[in-house]
Amino acid sequence: MNFGNQTPTIVVLKEGTDSSQGRGQIISNINACIAIQEALKPTLGPLGSDILIVNSSKKTTISNDGATILKLLDVVHPAAKTLVDISRAQDAEVGDGTTSVTIIAGELMKEAKPFLEEGISPHIIMKGYKKAVTLATAKIQEICVDISDKESESRELLERCAKTAMTSKLIYKNADFFVKMCVDAVLSLDRDDLDDKLIGIKKIPGGSMEESMFINGVAFKKTFSYAGFEQQPKKFQHPKILCLNMELELKAEKDNAEVRVEHVEDYQAIVDAEWQLILNKLKQIEETGSNIVLSKLPIGDLATQYFADRNIFCAGRVGAADLDCVILAVGGSIQSTTTDIRPEYLGTCDIFEEIQIGSERYNIFHGCPKAKTCTLLLRGGADQVIAEVERSLHDAIMIVKRALQNKLIVAGGGAVEMELSRYLRDYSKTIAGKQQLVINAFAKALEVIPRQLCENAGFDAIEILNRLRMAHSKGEKWYGVDFETENVGDNFVKFVWEPALVKINALNSATEAVNLILSVDETITNQESQPANAGMAPPPGAGRGRGLPMH
Repeated sequence: MNFGNQTPTIVVLKEGTDSSQGRGQIISNINACIAIQEALKPTLGPLGSDILIVNSSKKTTISNDGATILKLLDVVHPAAKTLVDISRAQDAEVGDGTTSVTIIAGELMKEAKPFLEEGISPHIIMKGYKKAVTLATAKIQEICVDISDKESESRELLERCAKTAMTSKLIYKNADFFVKMCVDAVLSLDRDDLDDKLIGIKKIPGGSMEESMFINGVAFKKTFSYAGFEQQPKKFQHPKILCLNMELELKAEKDNAEVRVEHVEDYQAIVDAEWQLILNKLKQIEETGSNIVLSKLPIGDLATQYFADRNIFCAGRVGAADLDCVILAVGGSIQSTTTDIRPEYLGTCDIFEEIQIGSERYNIFHGCPKAKTCTLLLRGGADQVIAEVERSLHDAIMIVKRALQNKLIVAGGGAVEMELSRYLRDYSKTIAGKQQLVINAFAKALEVIPRQLCENAGFDAIEILNRLRMAHSKGEKWYGVDFETENVGDNFVKFVWEPALVKINALNSATEAVNLILSVDETITNQESQPANAGMAPPPGAGRGRGLPMH
């Protein structure tokens, strides 16, 4: 019998390939994501717990920042890594809400699970979730408050947003101190750019957290110094600053040259010529009128003592990133030669000083006229404390930045989630069919934020949620969890504020991640075929989503 050119289509899989598919695979992926959610739930809110993570090299990290925890967890399951991705995306785009976005995504999957088990198509659930998040986003934009007409109070408004971002952080007890630091840092940047990369952060172990300093300019750790630096002046007002990318150091002839001479006088002439070359360079630098000389490359003994005799401060081996910041802040440009250095090539600032902070000395440039930049010098009793302070300040700075850019805010403490939940419940009653159930499930999932806030604080979650539902049904749209009275209250009046962008981004990211996982009903995992791994068992849970191995 001749079948002509008809050949059956065959998918060839390598030996040892693991493939699993169907509705059970989707539920398995959901279970893995819920396990991630359960790990993060206790860290939510002002009374949330911290998590201590020890990596394979025995380095410990204590944090309640969602993005940091997920980055450090060794998540093996491929579907669960989606939650890690949305948490990182939230951190990069908004800076805060990294725990919330993961918890909401997990809760949406938990609500979708019964529908899948009853045989409802994943595409119906995905369609309902898309509709719900569109309605929720529109509702946030409708109820949010525009603060752009309150420019006279803008600093106070930004401080309130920053303080809300710090409520769940280690630095909350010192919030009043750090709030001013965050707002000063953002307001010191160029309003048209607001590039947070221009906010330098230096960590100095020792001292208390409130010994941290805000520098309206640039600061960097004192570089390696040669003999003679003690005689150099350590403070200038309105100095001229010269930045170089060249070496000011004598080299030993045996290291970098081969010289063949017949007379001692010839050798001495070569040595004299080399000394004359470097002395000419130093004289040319002195003639520019510079008070401070910085270089990426070494500045040796001779140059250090030469500058000290002439009341010039110098620092060699300055890090490239630090020198770039100095150039941006004080002006001028990096020179690779000492000839023809014009006045416009030099930078300046109001005050330069070298001061002792803890066990280290720091070079600090105050009042820089050019690019808007600043530096935060963070103190703390231990490296872990300082690292967590840095993460906390990053979130608060990003929130202030977004509030300054978008000018739209909503109340926090679960208030906006409860209002959206009420709105979606009411909307679901106006439609028929399965979409009513799915949108109602989305509304129920949003209640996870206020409920988890209550559970982490030790409050009666059922009673407070009932009070919140009652308040929102009466039109109290900003009612949320009040941690001071262990009850409910108007969080807008109490200045628990967040940028609307945080909530919009979190809801959209969470819904997209859930729809992505619901659309995957088959996993194919190729076994590693490296000779070194021959005979070894595959990593637990790989491909099938049977749990959440974390190391």
